[in-house]
Amino acid sequence: MSIHEVFMPALSSTMTEGKIVSWVKSPGDKVEKGETVVVVESDKADMDVETFYEGFLAHIIVEAGETAPVGSAIAFIAETEAEIEQAKSLANSGGAAATTTSSPEPVPATASAATPALASQNGSNHKEGRLVASPRARKLAKELKVDLTTLQGSGPHGRIVAEDVEALSNQGKQPAPAPVAPPAPVPTSAPVAPPAPRTPAPAPAVAAVPGQIVPLTTFQNAVVRNMVATISVPVFRVGYTITTDGLDKLYKQIKSKGVTMTALLAKAVAVTLQKHPLLNASYSDQGIVYHSDINISVAVAMDDGGLITPVLQNADAVDIYSLSRTWKSLVERARAKQLQPQEYNSGTFTLSNLGMFGVDKFDAILPPGQGSILAIGASRPQVVATSDGLFGVRQQMQVNITSDHRIIYGAHAAAFLQDLAKLIETNPQSLTM
Repeated sequence: MSIHEVFMPALSSTMTEGKIVSWVKSPGDKVEKGETVVVVESDKADMDVETFYEGFLAHIIVEAGETAPVGSAIAFIAETEAEIEQAKSLANSGGAAATTTSSPEPVPATASAATPALASQNGSNHKEGRLVASPRARKLAKELKVDLTTLQGSGPHGRIVAEDVEALSNQGKQPAPAPVAPPAPVPTSAPVAPPAPRTPAPAPAVAAVPGQIVPLTTFQNAVVRNMVATISVPVFRVGYTITTDGLDKLYKQIKSKGVTMTALLAKAVAVTLQKHPLLNASYSDQGIVYHSDINISVAVAMDDGGLITPVLQNADAVDIYSLSRTWKSLVERARAKQLQPQEYNSGTFTLSNLGMFGVDKFDAILPPGQGSILAIGASRPQVVATSDGLFGVRQQMQVNITSDHRIIYGAHAAAFLQDLAKLIETNPQSLTM
């Protein structure tokens, strides 16, 4: 017999503390090995956390809405009902669960009952004969009458998530149920009712009250840590003016197909980075890290405070239409705090676009672990001198690149901006190929 501690997991490399969003299980509830017991807010997303052990949730130390440092105990799990009271007493006395563990085997450092949802190493969504799916996916599958055993999970290590259920339902791949007499005539192609959102919409930012101190959110604290970490990096900035008449014309032509300006700019940057791998690199103590993929992070402000950078992975190789669909999905899930860590921490180059707010130009702060970030201002009509000695009106935008001067020099950044401008000004149609 034994009692196990549930520890606050590290869901990202930058996470130092986590916030309990909700407990899926209540004290006294039976829990199975691999079952989700709690939802934790990391510095960027909400993650389902599973237990390593089978037993009973005996006592909750950190309640919903409270925060705890990574590695600290947040609950106790008892292997038998008889040990529930013992666990409560242990919690009240402030003792460590390890003192009551009778197993002679050493408890691993992560032998809490909490880890991010995992499946088997081969990527299957079945673990020890049991289907691995998030609670929201199970609930949605029940609502939409989707057979989970027919799904291939897209979550970490093959785990089935709510998006997998929605995709199968929307694509109509689920076998039709046995015909029954309908209670009332319905159209043959009646669409399935959209499922309820996976999580409630983000709460609006707290209104400022004179004299009041509003605590920073988990997201805001993460931004603070990242910004402080960049102080020691020597950076320089280079500005450039780009004429966007051709890009604007292309955007108007393909906007109706779901293409976004953000995707077009990300694609243009990614294609240009193919010629300038140093701008896609980053510094390490061992030397320059040249990344094999071109993953474009794009800064997105959260509705309830903070900043997140969803990543368009392999943006240079993905077609503009798929890239735009991916971007739309990333933004929706980012604001619902549903992104997986690799969807916001795998960027190799960052874009920050304040042009949509009418900002002419600005300087961006270099993100930790990257070599460059490009700040994009608004495209505005400007009177310019043409090559034939006349005056004309052109749409122009100001861009400023901030780079790590330990590995990138002014000439490198200038050459990159020159090629980016050439692509946007003379051959924007190539972005659709």
